[in-house]
Amino acid sequence: MTTAPTPDLPNAQQAAKTERTGEGAVAPVTAGERIHSLDFIRGFAVMGILAANIVAFGQPFQAYMYPDAFLTEHGPLSDWLLVAQFVLIDSKMRGLFTLLFGAGLYLFMERTWDRGGTRWRQMWRLSILLLFGLIHYFLIWAGDILLYYAIIGFLVVPCLKWSAKAQLFTGLIGFVFGALVYSAILSFPYLIAETSLGQQPQFSEAREGMLSAQTSALADAEVETALIRSGDYPGVLSHRANEHGTDPIANVLIFALETFPLMLLGVALYRLGFFSGEFASSKMRQWGWAGLIVGGMLNLGIGLFLKSTGFGYYAMLAAFVGWSSIPQLMMVLGLAALLVEYSGQWTGALAERVRAAGRAAFTNYLGTSILMLFVFQGWALGLFGELGRPQLYLVTILTCALILLWSKPWLERFRYGPLEWLWRCLTYGKLFRIRR
Repeated sequence: MTTAPTPDLPNAQQAAKTERTGEGAVAPVTAGERIHSLDFIRGFAVMGILAANIVAFGQPFQAYMYPDAFLTEHGPLSDWLLVAQFVLIDSKMRGLFTLLFGAGLYLFMERTWDRGGTRWRQMWRLSILLLFGLIHYFLIWAGDILLYYAIIGFLVVPCLKWSAKAQLFTGLIGFVFGALVYSAILSFPYLIAETSLGQQPQFSEAREGMLSAQTSALADAEVETALIRSGDYPGVLSHRANEHGTDPIANVLIFALETFPLMLLGVALYRLGFFSGEFASSKMRQWGWAGLIVGGMLNLGIGLFLKSTGFGYYAMLAAFVGWSSIPQLMMVLGLAALLVEYSGQWTGALAERVRAAGRAAFTNYLGTSILMLFVFQGWALGLFGELGRPQLYLVTILTCALILLWSKPWLERFRYGPLEWLWRCLTYGKLFRIRR
């Protein structure tokens, strides 16, 4: 098995060694190379993503944004919990994860360049992630993000050698542009389908088309629900492939104007020292709290508006993808700043377990999808459509506890999480030692 390069080997010697054997380019990340704030934020985000996704695991997918699609009662408590989730969790955890994914792209390339590798190693690595995403989407769960992370990651790689300032401004301008585009495009269906504007004769045909599309989406959910509850898992997979086989490509197109800028921002912030404590603490706290509070208040206003209108189908779509984008960015950056600033002070047992969950985030992300199959599918516990929003949050809490319980003991005995190890071996075409 290839051994790690000697840390103090002179650069010229190391480059020559890499040129001859490729050894340097496949060196495992050592404990000293880790940026612990990234591990902590990643652990926080992977558990937060489960909190965001739990409704789509345990209820029809449309219920994620549209509470009338719930198969159980969605009463006043659930309505307020939906507002709270919209304000605090939805899009923020995915935003954090995307920011970190961008930082990870550059971190990987930084070490690869130092060891004589090229960006094609990164492209191959993303190709493997794409394969994981396809498996996840078509065989496990339709809410996969890995596939479009990989595809958009391909677009980010050529931008990695831009200046940090160019990456920062392109990311910010691109995100704001995307938010405006999403808001403009998705406000129209809301205005036509769910306000008095659509009652005007010139909009009658468009209104009928939008209401028909809503009805079709809910009817499709009924078909999938019947398959899941019956325990017909081959039927579930067949339905996904036949009726939703192109959805991953649609997701790339839908979320590209959010994901690409956020990844670029993650690259820029990493290079500027944001994640490694190089920003002044007072500024991190000031801007962190400002982003979190102002963005949270703006999102709360949107959430209360949605509640007042009865959480309409197209209003929710516009709010989730368009209207909340700018407040989302404020909260994501604010939350990231606060987690970087304070995570170093959190050294207790719980904080260490969160960091361990972050080091095994890939395994935890895919592992929770697999676990949810056993909780909700009809061939297992069969709880799909049986649990209301409060009960689904209880499932989230129990699953996060499981993540915290297993990750640290595993990493005390092994160098990587199981899927992290597999991804690394496939990336380099070598079998790395996993035991410590």
